[in-house]
Amino acid sequence: MELVEATAEDIDALVQRWYSLARTMEAYDELNELVYTDADEVSGDGFRAHLDDDKITDYLVVDENDTIGFVTLREGHHPSRTYAHYLRLVNLALDEEHRNRGHGTDVVERVKELARSRGCDHLKVSCEWQNEDARRFYRDTGFRPKQVDFAQPLE
Repeated sequence: MELVEATAEDIDALVQRWYSLARTMEAYDELNELVYTDADEVSGDGFRAHLDDDKITDYLVVDENDTIGFVTLREGHHPSRTYAHYLRLVNLALDEEHRNRGHGTDVVERVKELARSRGCDHLKVSCEWQNEDARRFYRDTGFRPKQVDFAQPLE
């Protein structure tokens, strides 16, 4: 399994996989409700912007020449902290038929290697509080709870 940096030619594949991930997230909170009814309505502009941003990188997860998912990483800094340089897993999604086979753990290991090569001293990730599978996965791969985000719709 390897992470292959996405290019402009991969934007449609990224959008399709992001849409699938975002649809799944809708079940966890009303604030996740999408305005799109179909992946074809989603603009690739967000992923195009990533190509021009040196802090954000999208990777295709490739196993035996098959793309089986994607991961989006964003580098950041907390200059006032001892652990100041981090790499955040913004999106991590594997195609349904490739889950629970160790690929997610492999992705996290590859991300750790990338983070170390960039001089990062820690990883960050967030997931939906109600998503027990994601929370269990991140705990099992060595992450620990650190902070809780709260949200409130303004209606």
